[in-house]
Formats: sequence, structure tokens, C-alpha cells
Amino acid sequence: MAFMEKPPAGKVLLDDTVPLTAAIEASQSLQSHTEYIIRVQRGISAENSWQIVRRYSDFDLLNNSLQIAGLSLPLPPKKLIGNMDREFIAERQKGLQNYLNVITTNHILSNCELVKKFLDPNNYSANYTEIALQQVSMFFRSEPKWEVVEPLKDIGWRIRKKYFLMKIKNQPKERLVLSWADLGPDKYLSDKDFQCLIKLLPSCLHPYIYRVTFATANESSALLIRTFNEKGTLKDLIYKAKPKDPFLKKYCNPKKIQGLELQQIKTYGRQILEVLKFLHDKGFPYGHLHASNVMLDGDTCRLLDLENSLLGLPSFYRSYFTQFRKINTLESVDVHCFGHLLYEMTYGRPPDSVPVDSFPPAPSMAVVAVLESTLSCDACKNGMPTVSRLLQMPLFSDVLLTTSEKPQFKIPTKLKEALRIAKECIEKRLIEEQKQIHQHRRLTRAQSHHGSEEERKKRKILARKKSKRSAIENSEEYSAKYSNSNNSAGSGASSPLTSPSSPTPPSTAVEHAPF
Repeated sequence: MAFMEKPPAGKVLLDDTVPLTAAIEASQSLQSHTEYIIRVQRGISAENSWQIVRRYSDFDLLNNSLQIAGLSLPLPPKKLIGNMDREFIAERQKGLQNYLNVITTNHILSNCELVKKFLDPNNYSANYTEIALQQVSMFFRSEPKWEVVEPLKDIGWRIRKKYFLMKIKNQPKERLVLSWADLGPDKYLSDKDFQCLIKLLPSCLHPYIYRVTFATANESSALLIRTFNEKGTLKDLIYKAKPKDPFLKKYCNPKKIQGLELQQIKTYGRQILEVLKFLHDKGFPYGHLHASNVMLDGDTCRLLDLENSLLGLPSFYRSYFTQFRKINTLESVDVHCFGHLLYEMTYGRPPDSVPVDSFPPAPSMAVVAVLESTLSCDACKNGMPTVSRLLQMPLFSDVLLTTSEKPQFKIPTKLKEALRIAKECIEKRLIEEQKQIHQHRRLTRAQSHHGSEEERKKRKILARKKSKRSAIENSEEYSAKYSNSNNSAGSGASSPLTSPSSPTPPSTAVEHAPF
């Protein structure tokens, strides 16, 4: 497909960050092996689910591929003799279910292409590296001065974003990196506005934004070229990783967990907040802050991937902030993501879960104060502070920034309006997803409460009381009618008697609770 061709009509733009869950529903034994029937679900809707069939050998193959992450994953061991016994199959099924639970709840593993292809082969069967190479090759036909040195295989976490090491033919020693990315589900700009804004990115000059050398786009993807930085990103510094290594190898299981020095935390944090404020003031939506999107240039942090929001790509932390309805603007998303980044800079690793109930000891209580304002239960429940508020907090307010570079990023009025509308659409989808998750959580909680043993006992006791009360009332009614009937008969009244209706016998109490 030529670079300037349109994408196929009806192309589905999946949100790759929506979690997949997997439950083994059954197993079936064939002649020499056992197959496991697995129900996979995307997100919270049971309607968005499908069945896959996998053998143990498929799990083993996936596990071998994931070894690059350096994690000890709980795959049940192989067994050559007695592997068709019913008890063994039941036990192995439990082990495989535990394995699926681990890989689908690990934030990095669950988003990697290997796991997605294993669980959802219909939507992840394409070879995205090959697609990217085709697109890049078509581009180079019209721009012959560039040349591909090598693919940078899997250095990022996105499935549909690929990287290549580049050089300019007449400057063979200078290395550049080309990124190619497909459109995402939040692409709301018109094709014309989208292409104009992508081509505008090289004109963006800011001391804390990493410069784009070249940018172009068509109706289905974008291609950008930047200078290759040997030192890598802020995440590479924290994890002491090599920039060219695969994402899983670099960040899944760091050998040494150590946070940065307090002065680094203060300086880097202040620089990142300054550039976020600049983008917010410009009305340019970002929403993609994480440690791998911050390039280190000496002691200066420079933000990467401004194109992501234009492409409509979902955020690395989306599965976190969709849980909290107060984080419903891209500005509040940036602040929440800054909390994740600050935690990683402080402790050398991401938080185990969000919200964070209590924070480990930090180099300064001023650090904890910022973390509490962005990651605590109260913050996630009540909403994020603004970037301006964070800049005023003691951790950053006394940081002196020395830079002479004047920020420049001129966005025409028409494109500013297009960005505003696109931002509103992105936030509208976020709010709708948060609403659905909130409703699903309430329903699940109610069903769990209704089905609990304690609730069953309560309902049984209430049913007994109600039945006894009904029996007593019926008995009293019967006695009253019987007494009135006898009184009338004994009085000798001359008035004609009407035949009394048959008395209702007392009902027998039913001693079981309604379910």
C-alpha cells in the first residue's frame, strides 16, 4: 500500500489498552493431548467475548517467548507420563488459569503483542513491523536522502508503533530514529487538519520538548524522525537500561531498584511540569506522559511523542485513570500520569496498585505531599490539582531553571479550534467509558453482596419471620370470625341471617428463603 493511499474502508480502530481477561471454561482430551477452551473478554461487557482453544504446548511457547521479560511466571511444569489422567488435567487447568491471571494483570505483559496475539488472534494477526516497513519504503521513494540502518525491534510498548534507526546519506555518522504509528480510536481530527498539525510539529521549539526533525502523515498513519539519543529516556536512567533493548527486557524486572536523587527529582519534575503547563496554555492535548516519553539530554528532560494525541492513540496509563470519574479531562490525566512518573523517579519502580494507600519512606516529605495529591485514594476520588498548583508546592517552587531558549509553537486559529473539538471528543469517550465501568462495578458489588452467605442467612431469617407473622395474623383472623359467629347465634336476633363465608384456615409456614 502506497504511503499516501487511504486505509481500508470499515477498518476497526481498537483501543489496545482495554484489558483482556481469560477464563478456562472446559477441557477436552483428544488422542494424545488435552485442549483447553478459554473464554476471553475485552473490557467489562460479556457480549464482547469469544472462545479460543489452546493446548499446553501453546502456553509453553508463549512462556518461552516471554522469558525475555526476566520474570518467573507460574506455568505448570511439563509431564510426559500420566498427563491424560482426569485428576492431573483438573490440577493443570487450575495452574494454567493462575498463569493467565498473572499475565493479564501485569500492566506491561498484558499490553504486549505476544499476549494479545495469544488471546485475540483475530485482531492481532497482522505483522505490524512488515506494514511499517512497507509504509516507510514508500516514503523513501520520494525522500531519497534518508536510509534505514536497522529496525529497533520492540523498543516501545505500543503494538502499532514501530521504530527504525536511520541515517542521512551525506551524513552517515549521524543517527536518527524514525517512528511510524497507525491511527488510534481517539482520532477525531479531519484528515486535512490531522496532516497539517503533524507537519507543524517540527516548528515546535521548547527547551523541554524533544525536537522533531521531520514529520509527515496520510489518512491512516504518521511518520516522524528525531535525532537518536544514545543515553535514552528517563525510564532508561531509572532502570539502568540500554535504549535499544526490547521494552519487556528493559522494564519488566529491573535487576536493581533504586530511585533518583532528590535534586534530580526536583529538577526533572519542575521541567516536566513547565512543559505540561505550556501545552495546556496552548490548548494542545497531550495525555501521554510516562517515563519512556521523556528524553534525557544531559540534565534536561525533553517531552516526546506530541503526535500521539493527534493520532488518537490511547494512553499508557489509561486502564488506571478510567477507574476514577474525577480524572475526566486531558489536563487531569496529565497530572495523574505525572504522579505515576514521580513515584517511579522516587522509588525506582511503578506503584503496585492505584490508588496508593500509603507511601514508602521518600527522600523528602515534600515528595510524599505531591504523590498524595495525585495518587492517593482522596485524590483519585475528589480530583487532581492543576499543573499550576503543583508548581507552587514546596518540592518544585524553589527550583531555578536556567534556559535561554524561548518557546515557540504557533498554531493557526483554525487548527486551534479543531484541536479544541478533538479534545472534547477524546474526553467524552473517556467519561462514557468511566461511567460504564462505574455502573458495572456497582452492579458487580450488589450481586456479590446479594449472593454472600451472610445475606442468604439474613434473607432466610426474614422469610421465616414473615411466614410466622402471616400464620399468626391468619390464626387471629380465624379466631375473631369464629367468636363473632358464636355471638350472633346465641343472641336470638330476629334479623335474617346471611350464610357466613367459609373461614380461611391458617396457612402453614414455609421455611425456605426466596432466591
